Amino acid sequence: MGGMPLNDMPWWRWRANVRSALHMLSDPVFQQECWVAGREEYGDLTDAVYRLVEDTWLDNWSAEKYVGTVFRDSGEAALVDVAVLRVLRIMHQVGADAPVSAYLEHHGWPEAVRAAREAHVRMAVGDGHDPDAPPPPLAVLELATRY
Repeated sequence: MGGMPLNDMPWWRWRANVRSALHMLSDPVFQQECWVAGREEYGDLTDAVYRLVEDTWLDNWSAEKYVGTVFRDSGEAALVDVAVLRVLRIMHQVGADAPVSAYLEHHGWPEAVRAAREAHVRMAVGDGHDPDAPPPPLAVLELATRY
């Protein structure tokens, strides 16, 4: 997350976790090379979903609630809401403990990836980052968000 203006949003740690999750959920090549291959340094798909909704409770209410703290504007929040709904719908259909292949083979997965990509690009660009750079491993995220 190098270069991310970590202190320009009040709840930047939450933002970093949401961005990390959306980044991984939005990249089919990453999903094959890391999640399917079982590369532990990135966590698994369940970890990404957890980072997406853990502190924010985006599985219970709209990202609009966090405009100005986690999200820069209503447009960014709306894109995150769509991504969260798409991913959670699939998770509820296949089960939280389902193998990554169940998610990736789900008929709605391409739409979830597209929604995550739109949200990821908007957030990355808003933070002055290249949305096409590879996602950082979880250890880098942990270092960046350490108190």
